[in-house]
Amino acid sequence: MKRTVLLAGIAALTMSACNQKTETKLTESGLNPVNFETTVNGATTGLYTLKNNAGMEVCITNFGGRIVSIMVPDKNGEKQDVVLGFDNIADYINIPSDFGASIGRYANRIAQGKIVLDGDTIQLPQNNFGHCLHGGPTGWQYQVYEAALQNDSTLLLTMKSADGDNNFPGNVTANVTYTLTSDNAIDIAYDATTDKKTVINMTNHSYFNLNGNPSESGMNQILYIASDSITPVDNTYMTTGEMLAVAGTPFDFTTPKAIAPDVTAFENEQVKFGNGFDHNWVLNTKGDLSQVAAKMTSPVTGITLEVYTDEPGIQVYTGNFLDGTVTGKKGIVYQQRASVCLETQHYPDSPNKPQWPSVILEPGQTYHSRCIFKFGVEK
Repeated sequence: MKRTVLLAGIAALTMSACNQKTETKLTESGLNPVNFETTVNGATTGLYTLKNNAGMEVCITNFGGRIVSIMVPDKNGEKQDVVLGFDNIADYINIPSDFGASIGRYANRIAQGKIVLDGDTIQLPQNNFGHCLHGGPTGWQYQVYEAALQNDSTLLLTMKSADGDNNFPGNVTANVTYTLTSDNAIDIAYDATTDKKTVINMTNHSYFNLNGNPSESGMNQILYIASDSITPVDNTYMTTGEMLAVAGTPFDFTTPKAIAPDVTAFENEQVKFGNGFDHNWVLNTKGDLSQVAAKMTSPVTGITLEVYTDEPGIQVYTGNFLDGTVTGKKGIVYQQRASVCLETQHYPDSPNKPQWPSVILEPGQTYHSRCIFKFGVEK
């Protein structure tokens, strides 16, 4: 009798556990938080959901500090997911991507992976055309941030990066604070400290398609950039150290216009080198967070995205390397130019360009950076 009761109790517990798993509440974007639970190098991953009273939802995983989904009301009041990504942690781990990531230690490229600090040459990984890209092959987008949900609209992520991480010097502690505001903005605040002289340049690498349908090209989106020049690149995507005026070129977005057809104006050498747009625009906003650095609008949904930053530059990347081999959320295959990245940053290869704003961080100093993605609607 006791054995029968015990077995019945176990069965009841098992059924209860199964029911709990079955009844796991999905996010508004259709994500199952259970699918983001695993362990990577001894650290636990999960999915964190931020909400506000204005109808927005933002889902973030601490694996790479990645924004997984952003639900935004469109001109008809219907919510659209406006970023690319995966619906499970396994794909983020196994399929190389920067979707939604908090990039570190150094966003963008460092020439030949070399930096010189106090006369010492440091060789970093060369993971992109001979250069160091986004902190190397195991940059922070492939590591697990410590996560602390502060409240229903704020998530604090912390990265403790050891001296020698991808050969970067210094024990660095970096924080990324995501705050979803009441006026439909994602306010991203970065800070970092070090115990040894190093370089740091953080950004967010979300792939935006404000049309809400990444199965189709995002190049119909209308873009404005508060910039009169870019930092041109060579055929390995490395900045030359020059400034190039955008006037009279496909890079002129001082007046809002659709990204296509200029994104394929390959008669322009810079467009050809980038295989589209994959360039740093020099912002006129001069670090003023009250000034719009860039704005993108969907002619389909009416959803707008304004970017504010205290950084001197913004990398605009038009998904040129997406090639139809990656399947994302909802089984959608991501084709070339399905999205646009708007990465606020110091200029690429700044450690080797002394004429540009410095990215050096010294012990006793604190690195600060802000990026605000503010969403709205034009009807």
